Amino acid sequence: MKLSIRHLLLLSCLLAGWLYGPSVEAKSGKSVEAPKPCDAVPSARQLAWHDLGFYAFIHFTTTTYRDLEWGYGDASPDEFAPDRLDCRQWMNILKAAGMKGVIFTAKHHDGFCLWPSRFTDYSVRSSSWMNGQGDVVGMAAREARKAGLKFGVYLSPWDRHDMRYGTPAYVAYYRDQLRELLTQYGPIFEVWQDGANGGDGYYGGLREKRTIDSRTYYDWATTDSMIRQLQPSACIFSDAGPDARWCGTEKGFVGEPNWATLHRGNYAPGKAKTEGLQHGEKDGAYWVPAEVDVSIRPGWFYHQKEDTRVKTVDELMTIYYNSVGRGANLILNVPPTRSGLIHPIDSQRLHDFGRALRKEFSRPLPRSLVKEVFASNERGGRASRFTARNVVDGKKLTYWATDDSVSQATLTLILRSPQQLHCLRLREPIALGQRIDTFTVEGLTSAGRWVLLDSGSTIGPQRLLRMADEPVSQVRVTVGSSLACPLLSEVACFLPPKEG
Repeated sequence: MKLSIRHLLLLSCLLAGWLYGPSVEAKSGKSVEAPKPCDAVPSARQLAWHDLGFYAFIHFTTTTYRDLEWGYGDASPDEFAPDRLDCRQWMNILKAAGMKGVIFTAKHHDGFCLWPSRFTDYSVRSSSWMNGQGDVVGMAAREARKAGLKFGVYLSPWDRHDMRYGTPAYVAYYRDQLRELLTQYGPIFEVWQDGANGGDGYYGGLREKRTIDSRTYYDWATTDSMIRQLQPSACIFSDAGPDARWCGTEKGFVGEPNWATLHRGNYAPGKAKTEGLQHGEKDGAYWVPAEVDVSIRPGWFYHQKEDTRVKTVDELMTIYYNSVGRGANLILNVPPTRSGLIHPIDSQRLHDFGRALRKEFSRPLPRSLVKEVFASNERGGRASRFTARNVVDGKKLTYWATDDSVSQATLTLILRSPQQLHCLRLREPIALGQRIDTFTVEGLTSAGRWVLLDSGSTIGPQRLLRMADEPVSQVRVTVGSSLACPLLSEVACFLPPKEG
């Protein structure tokens, strides 16, 4: 069932009432107030975005045929000539890799549009490919929906082809094109605003350098308002958000710590403070979580010389743990070849990674093997709905909470028998904000010793931790510091995957 933004907002309000509202505990007979949310909390659209976790980027344009990363803007439309374009192949491969969506590069910096825009002749409409009747954006959107993948769009703010770039007329043109993309291709889950803005280019044959003030030129507030009106469920990505931020690097990881909050006024597309983007800001006033963008190859567009440099399954798993595993979303670029297909090497690698990813989390510790869960403090006492047992009940909306006066606490899982753990997943109920600053995870060995399994800073939507090999009979999570009373909605243990 598809939910409209109105239904999502209503659901968010109902959820907020359940999370934040007072509770009369039947066993104790006393009223226990739910924890108050932190100052910065995610919107309904951001909560839905967090649930996606892992999706794809597709870079494909005339640049592909020139063996470049950034097209200059002077390529003929006829240079775009895929002879075997198959968007269904793309989506089937992305689905097999475990991705939940795809963001398609409708126009990169070269200015060539992969849909027949009414506002320029520099598009597939002017190409001999499919006799000018082609629409790659439309084909990709349709096949994404058929595969059950969310669809998003990238429209480069910088245009090295268009003569109007740098003038107010170009901003109007940019919005006209964005309006086409947001009204002709169904629901959009994310709009990607690149920070590359201004420089040398073709600009209608002038071949010159143009610079703009990226803070003021585009008037992003007006553009974002239009996006909200046309696609209210879509998250807007840029160096400054408002819904998601760049992670500050294209190497495949977000920083440690990783706060989902930011002081947005200090950032703008193309005006990136790398330190803040990498780590977020602990006292940030806005919820602007990180998205990690990285390519499966060294470049963003296909280059035959990189066929031997496609990332391995182990490299992709490391990226996953250092992005999704640190509370960010991962967008992995997969560039089609000149023929319009994903290369067999990339395809096989993604299929293999999908299998590895499913195997990695294939053996959750059965709840029946958890004998007891207790905490050093439980909000309202053991009989309240904020009991420590909530972290293993498999329910998304329940959570353990402490009293407001508590900022340090321990939570312990007692197992019925010693178990060798492969990895651990921690989650905070982020509808109430991000709170936990530092934590440690320890295990009790057969020798009666508590050994450190891992430690870190920040948890947020999700934290994935790889465990040591030694079997343990208890798992203890210690919150060393927290911005407000600590909350955990999940402590999930996973057993080592079976061989084969």
